[in-house]
Amino acid sequence: MEQNQISIIPDTAAFSAPAQFEHSQRVAKMLASSSLIPKEFQGNIQNTMIALEIANRIGASPLMVMQNLYIVHGKPSWSSTFIIAAINSCNKFSPLRFEVTGEGDNKGCVAWCLEKGTNERLESPRVNIEMAKKEGWFSKAGSKWQTMPELMMRYRSAAFFGRLYAPEIMMGMQTFEEIQDVKAEPVKVDKEAERAVLMIADCKTVKELMNLKESLPEAAMGSYEVKLNHLMENEMEVVHDIH
Repeated sequence: MEQNQISIIPDTAAFSAPAQFEHSQRVAKMLASSSLIPKEFQGNIQNTMIALEIANRIGASPLMVMQNLYIVHGKPSWSSTFIIAAINSCNKFSPLRFEVTGEGDNKGCVAWCLEKGTNERLESPRVNIEMAKKEGWFSKAGSKWQTMPELMMRYRSAAFFGRLYAPEIMMGMQTFEEIQDVKAEPVKVDKEAERAVLMIADCKTVKELMNLKESLPEAAMGSYEVKLNHLMENEMEVVHDIH
């Protein structure tokens, strides 16, 4: 492997056999005790084991993976700078370049490079400000698209390029910036429906449940029907047993 490459390939996968699993556990325990790794991995052998497995699969240094792997809403994601560095060091392409063209909302960026062996120019889909606005990335509170759009266009086009031409690096994961752009808005809890569902659960007879029906909100009617069927079956079984 060339010296300018950032990656090293571990000998075995962490979960391939009992011996490798035990070895990986010992390595993970040692790494998790270090204060030089991100807090998501400190003292967390399970997360560190998963980072070791990811490092093995993409052929990268475990420390580099942990430094560039983010957990957002329970999902692992890469830093965009890591994706660019990994593409540049995988020895399949020339260094990644970015072509910015257009003005205003049409200002956009294409990530491109030359494939080694064929010298074919490979390009990402074009990312522009209009796309960022239509997808809702631009309008989110605290969005970096509003303050540093040219950098965000480069990051997003690099992620698109990696997903198309180096999926073994992306491993199906999104970048940290992508997850931040599309994170779900907080869900409003319907307190009235929540209380109604609890009242439905407390009902012991069909009569008691049916007396409650008129006061139930529409959102709780699904729970009402399920509970009604359950109580009716129970009462029919009781009648059958009596006879």
